[in-house]
Amino acid sequence: MVHELSRRDARRVAVRAQLLTRERPGDVVETVRELTHLQIDPVTAVAPAQHLVLWTRLGSAYDPGELDRLLAERVLVELLGHVRPAEDLALYRAEMAAWPTSHPGSDELRPYQRANADWVAANDRARRDILAALESEGPSVTGALPDSVEVPWRSSGWTDAKNVQRLLDFMTARGEVAVSGRERGQRVWDLAGRVYPDGPTVPLSEAREEQDRRRLAALGLLRPRGPQCPTESVDGGTAGEEAVVEGVRGTWRVHPDYLDGASWRGRAALLCPIDRLVFDRTRMGELFAFDYVLEMYKPRARRRWGYYALPVLDGDTLVGKLDATADRKAGVLRVDALHEDGAWSAARRERVVAEIEDLATWLGLEVRLPDHLGRP
Repeated sequence: MVHELSRRDARRVAVRAQLLTRERPGDVVETVRELTHLQIDPVTAVAPAQHLVLWTRLGSAYDPGELDRLLAERVLVELLGHVRPAEDLALYRAEMAAWPTSHPGSDELRPYQRANADWVAANDRARRDILAALESEGPSVTGALPDSVEVPWRSSGWTDAKNVQRLLDFMTARGEVAVSGRERGQRVWDLAGRVYPDGPTVPLSEAREEQDRRRLAALGLLRPRGPQCPTESVDGGTAGEEAVVEGVRGTWRVHPDYLDGASWRGRAALLCPIDRLVFDRTRMGELFAFDYVLEMYKPRARRRWGYYALPVLDGDTLVGKLDATADRKAGVLRVDALHEDGAWSAARRERVVAEIEDLATWLGLEVRLPDHLGRP
């Protein structure tokens, strides 16, 4: 059976799967388990991504210290830049042991995977020096670890010559080291065996199937295949059931639990720029017809919406962008612009302004709105 979905139905599946309806999750652990992971990003223009995503789901009662506590207690763990439930390590241990592993459906390593493996092999002495330092010295920030790399890391991007950082990333993927905490935003490293809780290992093929199932459950609707991503895929494989979306070419995979006919109760939400509802920009465009890019890397004169504009969700529609900055020194959340896509009703504007005020409350800041958005 192939499910036929309207664009509205498809959007509602996606929004519901991402816990963005009025039925909010109960706590941090439940939220992370339902979403499968939180991507870590330290940009503090408003708030770090992992905290902003949790506020969007839980509201201003969310205490960022709770996430820190859960990570310290190893209820949650950091793995390759993502916060995950500790029990989910079972789905990644086989991949760590087999690193580098080919993309599902292929027996061949891709050129970049082979190049990464060759670089790690060429710097095996440096890898062993890092392991020895952690063994003797205990948890250490990146800058405190030895750099005995013989073949420097070369990249056209921002990681060029960041030898120890890249080696640690690959050693994490191999299951040798892990992030044990953070100090002033810097990662603190330790031997993986001293960070990750003991647990089972799911065989690689089964683990990948379960990852696909959980990813589809967290996103509701995915393409069967998508571009390969180093740390988290954006496709659903063969999980779920086949679907087509009205007006969108190709087939999708949909999680059947979201086709249960449950009543729809949407709400307004301000999204982190890397929130999973919008992270896959191609999927975002196909389902939501939303024009958005993160402009923090653009020169100021070329920005349309702002340095760190937050996509605005209202019900099942992405309706605009919020250009706001948390000025902690001045104690204010400064709203420079609220870009409205199309004509907003007074009720929609009221809902969105209420979310802006809740964001300010959560940040412990006074909100500073443009005059036309101020409440009477």
